[in-house]
Amino acid sequence: MKVPKLLVLAIAGLIFLPTAGADPILFSTGFPNTLIGMASRPASAGLIEIEAADDFLLKTQSTITGGSFWGVVTIPGQSAAITEVVVSFYNIFPTDSTVPPDDKVPTRANSPADDEFASRDTASGGLTFGEGVVTSGLAANSVLNGINPKPNQTTLGEGPITGAEVRIDFTLTTPLVLPAGHYFFVPQAAVSNGGQFYFLSAPKPISGGTGPFVGDLQTWMRNSDLDPDWLRVGTDIVGTGAFNGAFALNGIAAVPEPATLALVALALVGLYAGRRCSKAG
Repeated sequence: MKVPKLLVLAIAGLIFLPTAGADPILFSTGFPNTLIGMASRPASAGLIEIEAADDFLLKTQSTITGGSFWGVVTIPGQSAAITEVVVSFYNIFPTDSTVPPDDKVPTRANSPADDEFASRDTASGGLTFGEGVVTSGLAANSVLNGINPKPNQTTLGEGPITGAEVRIDFTLTTPLVLPAGHYFFVPQAAVSNGGQFYFLSAPKPISGGTGPFVGDLQTWMRNSDLDPDWLRVGTDIVGTGAFNGAFALNGIAAVPEPATLALVALALVGLYAGRRCSKAG
């Protein structure tokens, strides 16, 4: 059987497929909207830790090298003044968690786990960052202090915020390799100007970025007083709606193993041969 030249070239292209370009976007929720700002900061002198989390999906094993996230720092007319950045990665409850939970929140179903499985920060040299965009910004509602166990979890939010909108771009010093799966991402930032960093919401369902996916979850929050539990920002705290967070993760998705590529090539040859025999019959 003589295999056409174009098919030979296609097979060769599969077998010798080059790796992906540097730092493409693996996952993104698109640009922020102005619906809500969610406080998210590391602990510092006189301030307890607050975490805001949103989920992401990896369809294949991937190496995360960096990313970006959007927020508002609540000091109008000043720079964002970011001094520290922390990014953490969580599995979905009940992995990495105590089961059964302590029943201090309405539910733990589809929440982040009790404990992160990876965390990188500027303080230990685990990442570097830059401020990609700084402009005036706002959010129609916010969550900062109103993170309470049940039955007092629903505060309706703490009202509008204004300040400097910033996109924080970060690079991991050591890339993070993750298998295909469903995870949560927590970005945190500390500021030096007396303001507060709020992680901005993005449309839900995802209307930009890498688009919607089945099983997209809403944002969750906790502070160190609520730890290890989490509350849903929309359903539990605000009392209505559901939000995504505005972020993107960059890196390289794994390409198929050479053996897999060879099987694909053989399948192409078999498919061509089958069609030739069919025509001959």
